[in-house]
Amino acid sequence: MIAAFFAFLHHLAAFALVSAIAAEFLMMREELTLRSARRMLFADMIIGIAAATVLAAGLLRVFFFEKGSNYYAHNAFFIAKISLFVAIALLSIYPTREFLSWRKGLNDGRLPATAPSKLQSIRSIIHLELAGIGLILLCAALMAKGIGSF
Repeated sequence: MIAAFFAFLHHLAAFALVSAIAAEFLMMREELTLRSARRMLFADMIIGIAAATVLAAGLLRVFFFEKGSNYYAHNAFFIAKISLFVAIALLSIYPTREFLSWRKGLNDGRLPATAPSKLQSIRSIIHLELAGIGLILLCAALMAKGIGSF
């Protein structure tokens, strides 16, 4: 029963993560307003919580509940999946730092003064994050079918 709970938690957090990144993606397409800037800060907080939960629940599943760490350590698609997760986490640092820099101004009711080029960079990063998630899903499916074991 506990293995099923951690599988549920892992998948719930993964869906929350994807949803929050997709929400950021959609909000970044619109004009920046006080409301959308606050929502982006909130979505980014959800991304951080969901990513930490995905990682923690996933590692617990690997080491205690599923096929065992030996199986996963010898699967190229698991290694690729973890590598992509880390790459996406590193990519997300830039938007998070930018969004966090908006907090004081937003609390004072001021719209963030962000250069259009910086907003475009954030949009590009979010595109890369979404593409990376698609690749993670492919790796997960291949790994689950035993493909990539060495």
